[in-house]
Amino acid sequence: MAFAEQLYRFVFRRTSTLVFTVVVGAVIFERGFDQATEAIFCRLNEGKLWNDIKHKYEVKKD
Repeated sequence: MAFAEQLYRFVFRRTSTLVFTVVVGAVIFERGFDQATEAIFCRLNEGKLWNDIKHKYEVKKD
């Protein structure tokens, strides 16, 4: 019960703190989700991406 009271006191009591908490949470979630899905995509497509095959197509300059 103490946690719920503290949560209400610091977050839900004022609209401005609630909006701030939601915005910060959304930004943090978006960054984490983007990095996680990017890592999964790169792992599933390893060997097929440009970073993996560009050495075959680059011309060496002497």
